[in-house]
Amino acid sequence: MSESADVDLDRARRCGFPEVVYGQGKTVEAIQEIFATLLAAGHEALATRITPEQAIPLAVTFPHGRYNPVARTFRVSVSGAAPPHAAHRGKITLVTAGTSDLPVAEEARETALWMGCDVELVVDVGVAGPHRLPAQLAKFRGADAVVVVAGMEGALPSVVGGYVDCPVIAVPTSVGYGASFGGLAALLGMLNSCASNVTVVNIDSGFKGGYVAGLIATRAAKARAEGHAAKGHADVH
Repeated sequence: MSESADVDLDRARRCGFPEVVYGQGKTVEAIQEIFATLLAAGHEALATRITPEQAIPLAVTFPHGRYNPVARTFRVSVSGAAPPHAAHRGKITLVTAGTSDLPVAEEARETALWMGCDVELVVDVGVAGPHRLPAQLAKFRGADAVVVVAGMEGALPSVVGGYVDCPVIAVPTSVGYGASFGGLAALLGMLNSCASNVTVVNIDSGFKGGYVAGLIATRAAKARAEGHAAKGHADVH
């Protein structure tokens, strides 16, 4: 057991996925201890908001770990290899309004990959260029959930919601000029979306957006697998 934290090793059984480490404000030693505890229990390890200074010693301790400097995430597989994409965990399409939203989008992507989902990333399709989103709609087909990351006025999730038949998780970012109030304008715009399939997480919370989408995708994939199994059983009889 870690000396720095009371690690919740039962969370994977209760909630489907193990505990995730929020790295901001934690010492490297604390993160190392928590990771060691998780890995010893057979859990994949993920930490968010990891600085380059934290990542360097973490990479020494866990040489098979993956650090994404844009997402500021560090994740380690139990087997030592990168966690594989798993179609049985569902598909997520991840969309950004602009390239300035990429750090938050990458956090969401790394979270969904850690959960074993297939992730399709679509970048820079904001409403200022209305031709760009329709040109990418083929990448939305078959998605179990869509994560839309946008700052400024936060309009993109509503537009995306009008094109898809699955849940849309809107992630407001703090990208924008003064009246954006650090993402508050985008947050309020998304909360007032007229698209009925749009729900919203906190400002810059790429982890939460990716995690919620991952839960939706894994549930949907599980239901499909059970349906196929039931059909196969019925066909045999």
